[in-house]
Amino acid sequence: MRLKFPLLWLCLILMLSGCRSIRQPEAVEQPLNYTDEDVIQREKERIRALLAEEPVKAMWRAGFLDDSDFFDECVSVVRQKFDEAVASKDYPEAERYFISLSSYGREPSDSMSREEMTSLFLRDVPGYSDDAEKLPATISDCINATATIWVDRGIKVQNGAGYSDIIIGSGFFIDRRGYLVTNYHVIESVVNPKDEKFSRLYIKLPADMDSRIPAKVIGYDPILDLALLKVEIEPEFIFALGSSSELSVGDRVSAIGTPVGLEGTLTSGIISSADRKLNTLGFVFQLDAAVNSGNSGGPLIDSSMKVQAIVFAGLPQFQGLNFAIPVEFLRQELPYLYQGGEYRHTWTGAYGRTYRSAARNSGLEVQYVIPGLPAAFSGLKEDDVITSLNGRAVSSVDEFQFISMLFQPGTVVECGYLRNGETLSTYVYLDSRDKTPVKTVFERDFMSGSFIPLFGMKMVSASTMNRKLYRIEKVFRGSSAEELGFSENDQIIVSNVMFDDANGYFAAQLLTRRRKKGFLDLSMVVSCAYDSPYYF
Repeated sequence: MRLKFPLLWLCLILMLSGCRSIRQPEAVEQPLNYTDEDVIQREKERIRALLAEEPVKAMWRAGFLDDSDFFDECVSVVRQKFDEAVASKDYPEAERYFISLSSYGREPSDSMSREEMTSLFLRDVPGYSDDAEKLPATISDCINATATIWVDRGIKVQNGAGYSDIIIGSGFFIDRRGYLVTNYHVIESVVNPKDEKFSRLYIKLPADMDSRIPAKVIGYDPILDLALLKVEIEPEFIFALGSSSELSVGDRVSAIGTPVGLEGTLTSGIISSADRKLNTLGFVFQLDAAVNSGNSGGPLIDSSMKVQAIVFAGLPQFQGLNFAIPVEFLRQELPYLYQGGEYRHTWTGAYGRTYRSAARNSGLEVQYVIPGLPAAFSGLKEDDVITSLNGRAVSSVDEFQFISMLFQPGTVVECGYLRNGETLSTYVYLDSRDKTPVKTVFERDFMSGSFIPLFGMKMVSASTMNRKLYRIEKVFRGSSAEELGFSENDQIIVSNVMFDDANGYFAAQLLTRRRKKGFLDLSMVVSCAYDSPYYF
């Protein structure tokens, strides 16, 4: 944005002054030197300290040392933890240990097979088996398999008058035990500790809208906007979950919900697009079926009356632009939502984009690794192309994110990649995804490296006298830097950087001379959200 007017400049100053500045590190963490005996001994001490609380991470780090006896010692601790988890019937924890051991070919085969472990882990998960007696046979049955989500937030005062503070959404049953699905944003005030109001959660059924049935939140995911609820009734009908991969642009679908309080409303339309990036992770469907406030969380069904997506958003000012979350994401998350609490996504602490070769998606190109986080520790570097994750092919960043949802934080997986045409592999520890990756990048790396994931430009220092002066060494294709017209060898002075926690945005004030703009001196502000779909 070129600052042409004094008023605009004043607004910029006021905006930046309201944000919070963060200091960069004095040093950046470097990979360990495994040829130094002192480094190895210190690393072993750290690993032994980790064994009690984080045995999987300890085993992972031990795997990079050239000491098979020490690694076996860590493996035995993880196997012991696995046996303890099975004995206590903590199958989610047992599954995490099982997958991590299996990645190294150290399966606890004397205990159970992979199929048995998966069966125990998925046992009783709602939505994973079709209940033929409860499946809808007509559209009327489908309507009766939905519910209105009713969040009572008490009274709000406006202009001296009190009004009922009610949030209305939609949901649908997936299990005869009373489990139903909706959007996280519908029930956010119920689980968000920052919300100062006390909220009560109910559902209303289409057949009896006068009765409010108490409900509780089982699990929720703020990133993909999904939530699993439960009520103590047996629904008349439940939906079977379909497979959104069967849908294509132009296929007919129907949405059921409670738009603006009108319960049991059915609207129909087509899939307008199958890969819109509106969420931080994954993609969503765009549809032209009429969706309004109150439809959020309702089912999007196909002609077979199976749920193919979950309605989550519309753009009121743009009639006909509505969106839904593919049901595959719900399928991936249901076992973890069923465990209860907030669903934690995984990441390796890296940034990249889909790599294309011969006009097709061929992997995930690593463009940046955050110093000190698992991807860097595992040896992944810029320009590596990830092609597989625990034996499953990876052709894009979306596919990597989708496969990652199969694993819990604290799991080790094998990662296959290409480097200079050579096929290699390494073991990566999947950590809990950071909610503010941009802040983590800036706290762990120097300015020159930080701007790669922030704006898609690789910078190097251009002056020993002026520490704020940089030269652009590389502009990544498809990045903000490319869209703004930056080129290699352009010079930039980073005069200020700010973090706006209230709105979740990072802003940088730049003074620049761009070749594509005739080397005119420009003052501009560039910004980016705290998170994006390209952190993995």
